[in-house]
Amino acid sequence: MKIGSYLMKGNVFTGLQWGILLTGMLVSFLVAIVAIKWLLKFVQTHDFKPFGWYRIALGLVVLLVLFI
Repeated sequence: MKIGSYLMKGNVFTGLQWGILLTGMLVSFLVAIVAIKWLLKFVQTHDFKPFGWYRIALGLVVLLVLFI
């Protein structure tokens, strides 16, 4: 259930529920920041040739499976 619709129905959160909600939001925000920084650093130091060859090979396998 969405938080907005939950609150619009007249429901309220307890202090503990607000704490859990805010903790989850903070943790997910921090993990997203770390993941984005790592991904940007990885992209700056690596190229995408292996990924390109992997996608081509996977595409050929999918086409082969579809035609068989």
